[in-house]
Amino acid sequence: MEAIPLGPEDRTILELEGPTVAGHTCKVVSIGTGAPDLAALRSSIATRLPAVPQLTWKLNGDDADPAWIVDDAFDLDQHVTAAELDTPDLTEVVARRFEQRLDRSRPLWHMDLVPTDEGAAIVWRIHHALADGTTGMRFAREVLWDVEAGAAAASTTKATSHADHAADDERRRQHLAGFLHREFARSRTRSPFDGRIGTRRVIAFAAVPLQPLHDAAKLYCQATLNDAVLSVVAGALRRWVLAHHGHLGDVRVRVPVSLHHEGDAELNRDSFFSVALPLNEPDPLKRLLAVHAATLERKEDHDAETMDELLERLGQISPKLRELAQQIEGSPRRFAVNVSNVPGPRDPVSVLGAPVTGLHSIAEIGERHALRVAVVSMAGTLGFGFCADPAIVEDLDAMARGVEVETQALTG
Repeated sequence: MEAIPLGPEDRTILELEGPTVAGHTCKVVSIGTGAPDLAALRSSIATRLPAVPQLTWKLNGDDADPAWIVDDAFDLDQHVTAAELDTPDLTEVVARRFEQRLDRSRPLWHMDLVPTDEGAAIVWRIHHALADGTTGMRFAREVLWDVEAGAAAASTTKATSHADHAADDERRRQHLAGFLHREFARSRTRSPFDGRIGTRRVIAFAAVPLQPLHDAAKLYCQATLNDAVLSVVAGALRRWVLAHHGHLGDVRVRVPVSLHHEGDAELNRDSFFSVALPLNEPDPLKRLLAVHAATLERKEDHDAETMDELLERLGQISPKLRELAQQIEGSPRRFAVNVSNVPGPRDPVSVLGAPVTGLHSIAEIGERHALRVAVVSMAGTLGFGFCADPAIVEDLDAMARGVEVETQALTG
């Protein structure tokens, strides 16, 4: 295989990694009775690895012109290992692994097999330059889920077609002024998660039923599941901010949007839009209505596609101009928290015959953005993964519990 140059998104992710920011994401796969041992897991992945050749790619070592090349010395045993535990708490294990860096001399992923009371958990770190959330779920389908279940559980991702882009060009130009106002607006107050982050991480999980949340959102105001997710996150943040800061306001969140087309080969194809969550609204239904109105405007005006196009055109004019725009948009006054939601398998899945009992995703925080929320669905359950700097965000478990309380309030 010839060297494959990294795209602009991939290069940006590599450049963001530093002493306090890791560039990887993490999937935490909880497995119940009959969980495979290390030898069985390695053997299964080795058999299925040819379906995902990207997992044998490594960087060429050229920081000025990075590219993917095949690792001729690829050794699966170096990438799938048994965790050496210093704590029985799975969230602590994930946090300690998340603080580490992936070895850039090898393909940028690693699985730890962790024993648990229920069976085992796979803590799978994948560098974001190698895979975004949608691609990561495809990798899991190809190398982890049992074939029978995985084939039926393939998730679908909505993407705007090329024809749709062409049809909407004129309308998007007309709405450009509104887009710039929405995306580059400043928060009126400082984010409670704005601070200099360190190297330590804390992790928390929550899980809620998907269908009741979906049904409640549709019944109340024809809102989407993602609107409901943002609404319950807003409720959880409201509870946490009241307990720790005592004052409320709007908190702007960035919502990644997958622009993958069915069957495309791109590893990273994300854009985003930003929206203010009304933390000062105590009523769950009114909060949902406000979130739905805000996201509907951004979807109808194709803000995520416009942002993608804007950054691409700026990059064609000048890479430095694109970088400046990204720095401005990345300010904590532009958004406080990144909240991603990726569709996972619709039906139950298993690993070597053992049922997958839980699925969570963890994404890295950033400078002056000390909290991040990642959501992934699986077989009727939404798994919320919270990642934070413990020096800035205390009592993350309470925030995670707030999601479950707010979901009950909205659906009960």
